[in-house]
Formats: sequence, C-alpha cells, structure tokens
Amino acid sequence: MFWRKSKRLVGLDIGSSSVKVVELARKGPGYELVSLGMEPLGQDIVVDGSIMDALLVASAIKKIFTDNKIKLREVATSVSGHSVIVKRITLSAANDAEVAAAITYEAQQHIPFDVADVNLSYQVMGPATAGSGTDVMLVAVKREKILNHTNVLGQAGMSPVVVDIDVLALQNAFEANYDPEAGALVALLNIGASTMNINIVRDGMPLFTRDVSVGGNQYTDTLQKELDLSFEDAERLKKGHPLPNVSADAAAPHVRSVSEILMLEIQKTFDFFRQTTLPENIQAIYLAGGTSKIEGLLELLKEEFNVPIEIMDPFRRVHIDPARFDVGYTAEVAPRACVAMGLALRSFDTP
Repeated sequence: MFWRKSKRLVGLDIGSSSVKVVELARKGPGYELVSLGMEPLGQDIVVDGSIMDALLVASAIKKIFTDNKIKLREVATSVSGHSVIVKRITLSAANDAEVAAAITYEAQQHIPFDVADVNLSYQVMGPATAGSGTDVMLVAVKREKILNHTNVLGQAGMSPVVVDIDVLALQNAFEANYDPEAGALVALLNIGASTMNINIVRDGMPLFTRDVSVGGNQYTDTLQKELDLSFEDAERLKKGHPLPNVSADAAAPHVRSVSEILMLEIQKTFDFFRQTTLPENIQAIYLAGGTSKIEGLLELLKEEFNVPIEIMDPFRRVHIDPARFDVGYTAEVAPRACVAMGLALRSFDTP
C-alpha cells in the first residue's frame, strides 16, 4: 500500500501471539504453497498491533525464515490497531485528478491525527452511491506505526516492499478462495489474540472496517482468574487441551462468557454499520484467526445471527503438495494464516 510491488514477496503477519509467513508460487491459473511457517511470541511482545520487544520479534522472524529455508527477503507485511484508519468517504470530485488534488485536505476532516504524522493512501471506489461526487476508500496510518514494523523487519534482514492493512489482506485471502453471490453482504472477522479485525464487503468492495480490542487473550485471562490457573495452563485449557485438575464442565461457562462478549462486539459493529452505512443485514460471516476455533464460538454465532457462518480456509484453492506439507497441520493452522496468505498474494498484483 505504501511501497512499490515486487514480483515475489513473502507474506509476513506479525500478530500478538505469533509470527506467520506464507510464500506462494503460480501454478497454472492458481497458486501453490511454497512455504508456511509460524513462530510463537510471548506475552506482551506485541500489544495493540505495536511491537514492544523489537529484538525478540526480529529473532522470531529470522528463525522462521531459517527453519523453513525461505531464501526471499522481500516481504509484504501489514498493520492494524488504533493508529490505523480505514474509512469510506465521498469527495466532490469528478475525476481522478480532482480526487488526487483534494485527498490531503479531505483526509484532515476525517482522521483524528495530524496529517503530517501519517502515511496516506486511497482507492477510488467509483461514483458516489448517494448524490454526486466520487466514493473513495481512505487509509491513514501513523508513520510511527509503520516505522515500528519496518525497523524490526530491517533488524531481521528483511526488506519491506509492501505495508498493507490487516483487514484488506484478509479480504485478499477471502476473494482468492471464495465466490459469494453477486450483491451479497459478507462480514470477514479475523479474531486474533488481542484484536478482532472486521471487514464488511460487497462485490469486492470494503464498505466498513473496524478493529476491536478483544480476542483470545480474554479467554486466557478469564480462565486464569476464575480457575486460579497459571498463564500456561489457561492457554492449554483455552485450546481444548485437558488439565488433570480442571474439568471441561468447570471451564465451559467461563469460555462462553467471553464468547458472548465477542458476540456483542460483533452485533454492535453490525448495528453501527446499518445505522451509518447501509440499512441492510449481513448475509454471511467468515471467521479467521486462531480464536475462531474456540470451542462453542462458531455455534454461538450461528445461533445469534442465523446466517451461514464458516471458518475461512485461505488454502481452499491453493495446491498443497502432500510430499512437502503435512496436510493435517496446514488444515489445523489455516485460520491463523489468513492475513499472511492475503499478504503473499500481493506478489501477483497487477502493476
């Protein structure tokens, strides 16, 4: 989004709980998985999308490239959090030249930061849906947020060629693997350890995005507190692994209570979308991120929203050589790899 594109890039997603990488190659009209790796990060290493311990993250990145024998050093990465603004706006501009001339001034009216402190990007969406003018998707990211990532990548010996936004990378992965009905209003939810990215799209156009500071860490914190567990035991229990001194029945109500918090945040987002953007209901929901596999969450959301809901598979249309990859492993980690997959697809952008 902020740099030129390269012919071959590794998608590198720095999340709150782990670093994920995906490398793809063309195979006929589709793609083939070349590399897939994940390296866990400790507590509070990445907070609200900001890297707090640069050396540890740089070390994790170097390890993941070494372990997976990835030779490429040019990467596409992404950012999210409160320093990132993605907003659809309408400009009183009739053509691309007028949009380019007006965008900096208009950005000042829509972002809560000094425009001198941000990197701006935008995409023309087409004629305004209401009235005259042009609809534009505006993206603004604080420069310090971008530098926070690119400096760490530099320490790891990587060259950041593309810096994207998590919600847009998620949409890339979705569109490469799914064909929703024309006109369908689809919600893409990436539920990570500390943040849930929400992107509501129609016909390839992002209509509304939001980052919510809830995620898998809340399950861990609640289990720790309510059942008097260590962080490590709470993490294991959250992931469905049994503990000798805690029954599944004892954990279930605490897990459900956090799932209900997530559900309410999703409902609030959908309500706000209907009030401010389009008075229509979401017709399908796709879940991504490690937290999407929390026991009972999918069923709870299906019960609440009464629409088709499934966990996104970013490799659904990707050729995976069973001689090189454990198919069971790739299926297990697939929801966590959605953003990295979307970033890896930036290799194939049309110049």
